[in-house]
Amino acid sequence: MVTQDSDSRRRRDKAARGPGRQPPRRDRHGRGLRGRLVPASVPLARTRAEVFDDLVLDTVESLERRYSRELAGVEFAVEEVPPVLNVYDTDVLEDGDVPLARLLPGRPGRSDMPPRIVLYRRPLEFRAADREDLADLVHDVIVEQVANLLGLDPEDIQTD
Repeated sequence: MVTQDSDSRRRRDKAARGPGRQPPRRDRHGRGLRGRLVPASVPLARTRAEVFDDLVLDTVESLERRYSRELAGVEFAVEEVPPVLNVYDTDVLEDGDVPLARLLPGRPGRSDMPPRIVLYRRPLEFRAADREDLADLVHDVIVEQVANLLGLDPEDIQTD
């Protein structure tokens, strides 16, 4: 039942909002919509994929500070899972039968095929007990792939 008082209040509110403006949305209890439960600046709001990407980026940046010329054209990528293949080439870093990363060396003299190092996020996350262990594992895998690309021993690769 709409009373005279509530009808005039509704018209007054609409006039105060101005033409074309929608009323603030409310839930069925008259409260406003819920906002984010955790602010974006809090680490809990980051997905596992974002955390993994940050770990990769940290390691790559530390390597690029030391080997900027050698890694100038190298692309680094992250994929969720490795592609399904019966046999993997020698350019794949495996743990048992599960690939962890892959080095695609590119083609010398061709700019359309730069060298590329691909990390597989899910197999690496599965092998890590916690975030620190994952950071160490990501670092070790990237260092090993960069060492293979540059023709160096992984122990000779220095990071900051």
